[in-house]
Amino acid sequence: MVRTPATALLLSLALSTALPLTALAETKVPQSQTEISLGFAPLVKEAAPAVVNIYAKIITQDQGRSPFANDPFFDDFFRQFSKPQPRVQNSLGSGVILSEDGIVVSNYHVVGEASDIRVVTNDRREYEAEVILADQASDLAILRLKGASGLPFLALRNSDEVEVGELTLAIGNPFGVGQTVSSGIISGLARTGTGGGQGFGYYIQTDAPINPGNSGGALIDVNGDLIGINTRILSRSGGSNGIGFAIPANLVREFVRQAREGDTAFRRPWAGMTGQPVDADLADAMGMERVDGMLISELHPQSPFVAAGFEVGDVVLSVDGEPVNSPSEMAFRLSVSGLGGTSEVTRVRNGQMETLEVTLSEAPDEPAAQPIQLSDKTPMPGLVVGQVNPRVITQMQLPLSATGVVVMDPGPYAGRGGVMPGDIVVAVNGEAVETPEDVARLLQDSGRWLQLDLVRQGQRVALRFRL
Repeated sequence: MVRTPATALLLSLALSTALPLTALAETKVPQSQTEISLGFAPLVKEAAPAVVNIYAKIITQDQGRSPFANDPFFDDFFRQFSKPQPRVQNSLGSGVILSEDGIVVSNYHVVGEASDIRVVTNDRREYEAEVILADQASDLAILRLKGASGLPFLALRNSDEVEVGELTLAIGNPFGVGQTVSSGIISGLARTGTGGGQGFGYYIQTDAPINPGNSGGALIDVNGDLIGINTRILSRSGGSNGIGFAIPANLVREFVRQAREGDTAFRRPWAGMTGQPVDADLADAMGMERVDGMLISELHPQSPFVAAGFEVGDVVLSVDGEPVNSPSEMAFRLSVSGLGGTSEVTRVRNGQMETLEVTLSEAPDEPAAQPIQLSDKTPMPGLVVGQVNPRVITQMQLPLSATGVVVMDPGPYAGRGGVMPGDIVVAVNGEAVETPEDVARLLQDSGRWLQLDLVRQGQRVALRFRL
């Protein structure tokens, strides 16, 4: 986008005490009252056209339930009333244009499951949009505007260079009132555990007010560059309390790269490990001078970190020179690095610091999962089971130590009986199973009664069925 050189200068002068001394050396005192009174206006004029409003329709299944659902007599009469009914939900959010040909980034929870997406630009042009890559765990989605060209866009800043205290603007469409701008500062970095998802939450924190509808909007710096994508707030009331979170621009950059290469789902390197932050007690027990890093507490035998020479008990300090202090930070750093290359990972073992090279690859599908779906002629039609391997562990969020056969989809019959996705099948009618074929064979040979022995979240579960 075209940017006025004086814009960032005037804005940084207005509140120059928030900038580092190195930046102050390059600034100049405003020459007139007009320059001082400009405020954020020039910056907003440049950045706002690249922030869009998003209107999405999401079709969900309304899970109505009959009050006689558990009654053995009336259940058949009222069964039709408990069938799921399609229901249309309207989602409102924001997005940021990242290229002149209409590549837009927003949040997954805004557009990830939408069937109809309409994007309205700052100058009221409307476009149909399609999601070309989405990832629920990271809460990011990349869209392409149909027929778009010559659009204004924001440049992505290296979010690792962002510092606490920097001035920021949050631009979005809160509460559907129209495009709105709020100002603040970066109030925290490397915030983890503030969102749901699957443990990939790693955020920039700001006190710029962020409210419902701001999701997917831009968090920019005083140069008009994109720092992050606004995604959520920390609030008990539902309104902004001065603690908002944005997904760093470096992760957005990797999403855009994969989307342009044709990926429809985000592909991230697999660590194959679990860990915990090093606290004061751990640091003292390990003879570390600083409370820093992440202790590796578990490693999968097929983990690339094992191949690189890491062991349980090692402390990871950094990935490619950037600090790592939690599993979420590790997941973020590997995701930003992308697949196909290597990363320099620094560890501490027995008081000695060492940097090792780790290959960045996806979780392997070895041994092959070989999922089997049971036919309608079996006691549990539609049940899908597969062999546990690193890829299945990642997709189904199983413990690293999981082995054997996992339920990938319980199907209608087993699901009603209490079987859940992610259950590990230990035995069928008292006979141990090791492969999906074992489960299929034993279910086929069942008599009038069937017992499934499962492991669910570390607990042994036994389910009995009358066939």
